[in-house]
Amino acid sequence: MMNFEGIYCFDTASVRFAFYPDGPGGPRAIAQISEETLHDEFGVREIGEHLLDACQEHFNAIEPAAVARYRATPGRAITLTIEDFGLRA
Repeated sequence: MMNFEGIYCFDTASVRFAFYPDGPGGPRAIAQISEETLHDEFGVREIGEHLLDACQEHFNAIEPAAVARYRATPGRAITLTIEDFGLRA
């Protein structure tokens, strides 16, 4: 299992993270997920730097959404929002 690579970006209220869409031997890509999405989609209560832990905790759901967006819009910046996770029952 790879280590989570992320930073909290105060200016955009988001967590920017690396992921490897083709697996660990492939290219590294960068995406971000908004603080609002972490709160609304995953019920995260943390704010600021503590969002890194929350992002890592939910990375099993976040990474596939980042890979899907990467494949759907190659070469474009990736900012995950609640729309990237579909409707929850």
